[in-house]
Amino acid sequence: MSKKIDFLKSIHGLSEIDLKARIEEDELRLKKIKFAHTISPLENPMTIRGLRREVSRLKTELKKKVSGK
Repeated sequence: MSKKIDFLKSIHGLSEIDLKARIEEDELRLKKIKFAHTISPLENPMTIRGLRREVSRLKTELKKKVSGK
């Protein structure tokens, strides 16, 4: 669980521009991993789930910053 907490603390200090850039990078990485998994199965397919959740957490943090909470 500490991995999640560390991730949340690290993204909490990022600006909106940094969050948007990180979201774009992670979404691109997610597409590449999904494509690679389609061609030949990944050794650990749980990485797809973890990356998808990270993108969601980043988007949530971005919405919080935009709304001013």
